[in-house]
Amino acid sequence: MTGYDENRIPQILKNSKTVAVVGISDKPDRDSYRVAKYLKSVGYEIFPVNPALENWDGQPVYKNLGSLPGGKHVDIVDVFRKPEAALEVVQDAVKIKPGTIWLQEGVVNKEAADLAKKSGSFVVMDRCMMKEHRKSLD
Repeated sequence: MTGYDENRIPQILKNSKTVAVVGISDKPDRDSYRVAKYLKSVGYEIFPVNPALENWDGQPVYKNLGSLPGGKHVDIVDVFRKPEAALEVVQDAVKIKPGTIWLQEGVVNKEAADLAKKSGSFVVMDRCMMKEHRKSLD
């Protein structure tokens, strides 16, 4: 799936420092856990978001994007939700004005992506942030 800001991925990864991971899991075998752990290990500040969790990797988990700490800009909202839930996440995400809304590999929702784009965010869809980061190191 292309047509959004895939050509900007290296720039997005290089210039971003903070990532809100929506749908993060506390189970190490889940993609959202592994990707967030990797991103944290390479220097990104992670804001875990999941209403069902209290803690992730020793950090408090936020119930939703609106409950993130004030005064902290989120560069990327990384979405690990089913495609049909992506629109609702993006509706919340645009309120905090992230630089990029990243719909993870397997999350394809054109309506959500178009809303993110219209709201002024870069959009990456159906790509894994960890895989793209590793590619950028080559």
